[in-house]
Amino acid sequence: MNKDSKEKIKEVIVEKKVGFNTFEVLVIVVVSILFGFVVGGIISNNTKTTSGVRISPELQEFVTTYNNILDNYYDKVEEKDLVNAAIKGMIDSLDDPYSIYMNDKDTEDFNQVVDGSYVGIGVTVSTKDKQNYVVGVFSNSPAEKGGLKVGDIFVKVNNKDVSKSNIEELTKLIKGKKGTTVDITVLRDNKEVTTTITRDNVDIPSVIGKVIEKDNKKIGYLYISSFAANTYKQFDKELTKLEKKKINSLIIDVRSNPGGHLNQVTKILEKFLDKKKVLYQIESKGNKTKKYSNTKEKRKYKVAVLINPGSASASELLAAAFKESYDNSVIVGEKSYGKGTVQKAYRLSNGSSVKYTTEKWLTPKGNWIDKKGVEPTHKVKLSDKYKDNPTDDNDNQLQKAIELLIK
Repeated sequence: MNKDSKEKIKEVIVEKKVGFNTFEVLVIVVVSILFGFVVGGIISNNTKTTSGVRISPELQEFVTTYNNILDNYYDKVEEKDLVNAAIKGMIDSLDDPYSIYMNDKDTEDFNQVVDGSYVGIGVTVSTKDKQNYVVGVFSNSPAEKGGLKVGDIFVKVNNKDVSKSNIEELTKLIKGKKGTTVDITVLRDNKEVTTTITRDNVDIPSVIGKVIEKDNKKIGYLYISSFAANTYKQFDKELTKLEKKKINSLIIDVRSNPGGHLNQVTKILEKFLDKKKVLYQIESKGNKTKKYSNTKEKRKYKVAVLINPGSASASELLAAAFKESYDNSVIVGEKSYGKGTVQKAYRLSNGSSVKYTTEKWLTPKGNWIDKKGVEPTHKVKLSDKYKDNPTDDNDNQLQKAIELLIK
């Protein structure tokens, strides 16, 4: 990930999954999601509110300085700003790109990303020719219940003209509190249609499943976009559907998946690896602990995992586990990002939070992939043909995985 990926990203390009080119930008209409916070991250579940302060001589110096500034600085100073700056300074001093300070607004946005849900209407929108189109409607969402359809063009929100608005402006008008309503007017078949939608909790889809049939074989395909707090639930549901259709093998696609919750990838691995297999290892202050499955569940069919340089952290953990602990697997694509640390997030009393690195994670065999990445067993660079026309047939990495599973 380059430096720009750490900044606030308001637009999410996912043309591969919806058939649009790179100039047709999709964005989940939630808020301006801070993907920089989740990129390359594994988040543990030890999130909690801090309370109490341990006063040491060093900390007393900070308190003295803080009080002196409040009492003696020539201009007005906000206490909250001083505290926020001090906390941010401590985190920045760690010189760790994955340890960050988030103010209350950033914290709210971050939590929506890692929780995998938000309050909204549940659509994805593409901007093309200066018009905002509905290109996806989440299943069982307020938008689906309100009758919005793919292809609708946003015209008005609460009777305000949005025909020339950008996505950020549109988002601000659509977002709101749970239980409140929003009137949306769209252009459909050259006619204006107005519908009233009640905002509600919306699960962000992070798993997409389908069956690929070739040479009389049924290959299951599961794409995981991130490891949010509800990803395992979605994965389990989609895998069950595929296995009911009698799949012979499975492709798990974590290309450009930036990571997420450690417990979610753990639960997914437990469906494939029994108690005798190491899922991964955790190292903290020189002590190593091997993580084994807690279930008796396992599978034997062949699995291909697709990775690329955008596959980071939890995605790499999944790929490494299949590579080293699942006997019947192949890893296809390009070397992954190389992120081998685990973070914890703590919520502060003022609504802000900090996220900092607490542990290393190692592969089942004890390898640390930080700044190295996971090497695929079958290296395949994505073709320019796919980039120009993103279809399954042009996806040479996917086609290589299919070829290996059919053999």
